[in-house]
Amino acid sequence: MASWVYDPHSGGMKIPVRVKEPIKQRILTYAAEHYAGKYNRIDVHFRGKFCYIDAYLEPEVPAENFNEEFYGCTREERIEFLRTVPTHLCRLRYSGDTEKWAMAFYTYSNNKYEPCVFNNGTFKGTPEEAFESSAMYLQ
Repeated sequence: MASWVYDPHSGGMKIPVRVKEPIKQRILTYAAEHYAGKYNRIDVHFRGKFCYIDAYLEPEVPAENFNEEFYGCTREERIEFLRTVPTHLCRLRYSGDTEKWAMAFYTYSNNKYEPCVFNNGTFKGTPEEAFESSAMYLQ
C-alpha cells in the first residue's frame, strides 16, 4: 500500500500578475522598517511559481594591501563592481495562498537554493517571515 507524503518544496502554481506587486511592496516595506542601512537596495523578482529576494550590499574592500594586479582594477573599480553583485537571500514558492509560501535559502557552498523551514518552525510562512529568516546575510 502506497502512502502519500506532503512536500511543500515541490509543485506550486504560477504567481498571478495581480499578486506580484502587493507581495513585492510587502517585502520592501518590511525590509525598510526592520533592516534599513543594512543594504543598498532589495530586489524582488518573479519567475513562474517563484519569488526571488536579493540584496545589494555595500562591499567591504580594505584599502590596505589591496592588490590591483590580482584584481586587474583599482580598489574603487572593484567596489563599483561588487555593488552590482546580488546577495541571494531566499526563494519563495507560491501555492495559491499569499500568506503561506514555502522557502528555500541560497546556499553559497553549493550555489543553489535548498529547502528550509521558517523561523516559526514550519514549512510555510509569509513573505515577511521569509525575509526575516534569510536576513542573516544582512548582518
